[in-house]
Amino acid sequence: MTSEILQPVAVLAAWSILMWLWMYATRLPAMKRAGMLDAPMVGSVGADIRGKIDPVAQWKADNYNHLMEQPTVFYAVALLLAIAGAGNGFNATLAWVYVGFRIVHSLVQVTANRVKLRFALHALGTMPLIALVTHAVFRVFP
Repeated sequence: MTSEILQPVAVLAAWSILMWLWMYATRLPAMKRAGMLDAPMVGSVGADIRGKIDPVAQWKADNYNHLMEQPTVFYAVALLLAIAGAGNGFNATLAWVYVGFRIVHSLVQVTANRVKLRFALHALGTMPLIALVTHAVFRVFP
């Protein structure tokens, strides 16, 4: 039997790829409008683009970066719980709640980008992750 917690893991990974596609679909045209695609950018970094393109296009890149940060802890702890035989039931529900908050956070950030709302979603969404980490620690250190 497959651990239930792997389903939200797969959904968040797929969401991250979707955000990557959305980022490039908006950022490349914004870079073109700013005359950046033909400019020599040897040695530049992604942060060099900030302020030179439409901020709404930049929001997608910012969100994609966020999906590469804290969710790495989620992936690790979810896989640990699955391997340890504790990836079903309540832990799977917590994982779905975490993924739901990440998706809603993404949608807020890439559309309206209201910082107070994003912060609240991020803070609330971190609570199920803290619970998952706690459960993982108690599972591997009985």
